[in-house]
Amino acid sequence: MKALNAIAALTIMAISSAAMAEGGADRVYGRMIQANEQAIQEYAATNGKNRPEVVHYRYGMKLDIAKVVASTPTGSSCGVMPAQMTYEDSNGNLNILEYRVTGTGCRNQN
Repeated sequence: MKALNAIAALTIMAISSAAMAEGGADRVYGRMIQANEQAIQEYAATNGKNRPEVVHYRYGMKLDIAKVVASTPTGSSCGVMPAQMTYEDSNGNLNILEYRVTGTGCRNQN
């Protein structure tokens, strides 16, 4: 009976640590997105531009991209992750587009 309880406890701990590891990536992406938005706010203030709002990409969405200002890195992760691209449209307005992308940090995975 003690062995069964020990196995159950180890299983619960393994599952909870896996869930925490999964949530850890979400926190990293969240910090990355926040850092990007903060940098873009500073860029907007420095260049006399209006502070952009984040727009979530929808399939088929028409985009007016004249100049890409910044984009979040995707090289350190493997799997689907959020990313942002900040750009100026043909009127010179700043925009932040948030979308999902597959990270390019995958090694030896098919």
